[in-house]
Amino acid sequence: MGNFISQQLLIEIIGAVLGLIYLFFSIRKSLWLWPTGLLSSCFYISIFFYSKLYAEMGLQVYYVIVSIYGWYHWIFGQKDNKTKELPVIRLDFKKLTIYFFSFLFFYAILFFILKKYTDSSIPGWDSVATALSIIATWMLAKKVLENWILWIITDALCIGIYIYKDLYPTAILFIVYTILAYVGYLNWKNSKS
Repeated sequence: MGNFISQQLLIEIIGAVLGLIYLFFSIRKSLWLWPTGLLSSCFYISIFFYSKLYAEMGLQVYYVIVSIYGWYHWIFGQKDNKTKELPVIRLDFKKLTIYFFSFLFFYAILFFILKKYTDSSIPGWDSVATALSIIATWMLAKKVLENWILWIITDALCIGIYIYKDLYPTAILFIVYTILAYVGYLNWKNSKS
């Protein structure tokens, strides 16, 4: 049992370090955010499975898929852009409405599944954090500035969830994520592209 716990802790620490590298690349709008995010997500699939955070585990699978999409979109998404870099865009009211109702949809589905079909200890909070993360990740892939605002909210919420589940390296990671999400927002807001 002790060996298993130390293996899980090592996996969590590696996932957290890769997560920090991912965030560093995100703030800098570097294409390298996608492969490091993909690797971090692979480690966290295991971590969340053993912590019974099933929505968070499913979210990591989603992150793997969106990492592949985001990687492709950031390379090939702007064929007519002379700078070859996908520009940062702002959220308009129509997109805000779509994202809001998408959040409600994902939350309702996740909560229903977790409550009815799993032994999740915190299905409501797990569903909120996961639904927000789904939307924020899609916004990041589309290079929408306001993805950072969602990340600030989501990361702050996750700190409490991870402390509650005794995932202390991950809670520390999310404290850093919350602070750096604000830095990312300012960096993207003040950039030209």
